[in-house]
Amino acid sequence: METLIIFGMGFIAAFIDSVVGGGGLISVPTLMWAGLPMLNVLGTNKIASCMGACAGFLTYLRSGKIDRKIMRVMFPLAFIGSIIGVLVVREIPSDFLRPLVVVMLIVIAIYSLAKKNWNADKISTSHKNYLLGVVLIFVLGFYDGFFGPGTGSFMLFLYLMMGYGFLGAAANARAANFASNLAAAFIFTGLGLVNFSYAIPMGVGMIIGAHFGAKMAISKGEAYVRPLFIGMTVILIGKQLIELFR
Repeated sequence: METLIIFGMGFIAAFIDSVVGGGGLISVPTLMWAGLPMLNVLGTNKIASCMGACAGFLTYLRSGKIDRKIMRVMFPLAFIGSIIGVLVVREIPSDFLRPLVVVMLIVIAIYSLAKKNWNADKISTSHKNYLLGVVLIFVLGFYDGFFGPGTGSFMLFLYLMMGYGFLGAAANARAANFASNLAAAFIFTGLGLVNFSYAIPMGVGMIIGAHFGAKMAISKGEAYVRPLFIGMTVILIGKQLIELFR
């Protein structure tokens, strides 16, 4: 029964995560409920999340929604940033980031609500926006390895600011998030902080959930992605505020 619950929660987490991020709000508490120590929760979650992120990434890639040219730049930057983040978090407590994360999420939510007309597809990306994206994707990769909450949503918003519509942003953010998850998964495995008896069933659920989530986003388009993105951002704000004032 426990394995079935972990599988099911993995499916739900990845379904949401493959579209707008925020799946960790479901997967991390599930692994905590299973009784794992916190560091093992983080490591186990990264392995499962990596499996789900890979499935979502491949689904978007096959659909042609991912900008391969920019992916070749962003993928390694997010990967390297995440490795550095995981190594740094072992030395420095990450909780001091929480107030900043709350502020950033609130800004994203307000901006997303206020701006009515995002582009349906990618427009010409200016040199300035491209350079900003290159820098920030490395920072977000570092953030994912160092702390993590809201990374998928932050990456999606970055691509929106670079000139992509919601669907294109969701697809390209999934590629970058897969890179940061993959890097962190390698490090946590090397440190022996992964419980594979939980990671595998949750990961299988995430593979299936991510595939269907990405397919749903592709078929429904911006009308589906935008409200889900805003809703998940608001939930993330609430979650971080609770943790901040606990």
